[in-house]
Amino acid sequence: MKVVALAGGVGGAKLADGLAQVLPSENLTIIVNTGDDFDHIGLRICPDLDTVCYTLAGSGESSHWLGKIGGDLERVGEHG
Repeated sequence: MKVVALAGGVGGAKLADGLAQVLPSENLTIIVNTGDDFDHIGLRICPDLDTVCYTLAGSGESSHWLGKIGGDLERVGEHG
């Protein structure tokens, strides 16, 4: 069975992770929301894509669902 999942944010990341645990990777396609993407100080920020990718890789920060384990959130404020 082929499955296509639409994912956005924490809920989408959790859904994608659950599906990835029960389906073979060749049968799963995940389409991630890009509607919240934005540019900041010349960098493209893709919050939903980051959350889904970090979660699937097992490196997502689950205490506050922002960034990856060991990431440095202090740096964000330094760039205005």
